[in-house]
Amino acid sequence: MTFVLSKNRSQENRRRKGRRMSAAHEKIALLRAVLAKPGPPEIRVPLGHVGADSCLGGGLKKAALHEVFAAVSHEAAASGFTAALAARVGGPLIWIRQDYAALEHGELAATGLTELGLDPARVLLLRVPDVAGALRAAADALTCAALGTVVIEIVGAPKLLDLVAHRRLALGAAEHGVTALLLRFGAEPDIGVAETRWCVRGQPSGDGENWGRPVFAASLARNRRGPVGEWVMEWSCDDGEFRPADLGAVVSAPADRPAQAAMAAA
Repeated sequence: MTFVLSKNRSQENRRRKGRRMSAAHEKIALLRAVLAKPGPPEIRVPLGHVGADSCLGGGLKKAALHEVFAAVSHEAAASGFTAALAARVGGPLIWIRQDYAALEHGELAATGLTELGLDPARVLLLRVPDVAGALRAAADALTCAALGTVVIEIVGAPKLLDLVAHRRLALGAAEHGVTALLLRFGAEPDIGVAETRWCVRGQPSGDGENWGRPVFAASLARNRRGPVGEWVMEWSCDDGEFRPADLGAVVSAPADRPAQAAMAAA
């Protein structure tokens, strides 16, 4: 009797193992079919700046994750640069930020967005209590194909914003055709999943007729499709595109003196 029960158990275990193997093979076949299926055509939006567009292979890739890091005390410039990228992408925009972000780095102003050439009527502002809420909201927003861009503003370097979170944002953007802009304050670039990574600081506007136009020192520190580079870019609020900034005549300071040499080395 004991032998019969053991034999029946062995047969049942083999059947279960066979079913698990069959299910595993089906999942593998399904994944292979998904990977073999051609994806949607790649769409790039020219920024207007010849040098940057050349490095980007024609422009900023839509339906992808891009990072914008703010230099210390240049959070407003990074926000303006991010808003300008969203304006180039087009479509409605949802901006996700934490509740205390306004106290730390200032509030988003409709007048400022208007001056950048971005219609405030197409901008939705969502406030969340913490990073977990921001990531959940971003995941939900990226499933809405009616949106053009989702901006996720994160302060500091929270543990929740790990490699898995970056991959989820990138996959969500690619799957539903929505561009994700991850705006980082008070953080250092680390893991690399995004299509591009920008490091931004503000620059003084030019003189004369260009006075008052936003000017950014933008460093393309990561580019999955080509080379990187650094440019001083001016945003044309009227035309809604970037262009090389006209800073006038610039004379280099002599680097053979102790003070200038130390600054140059720094």
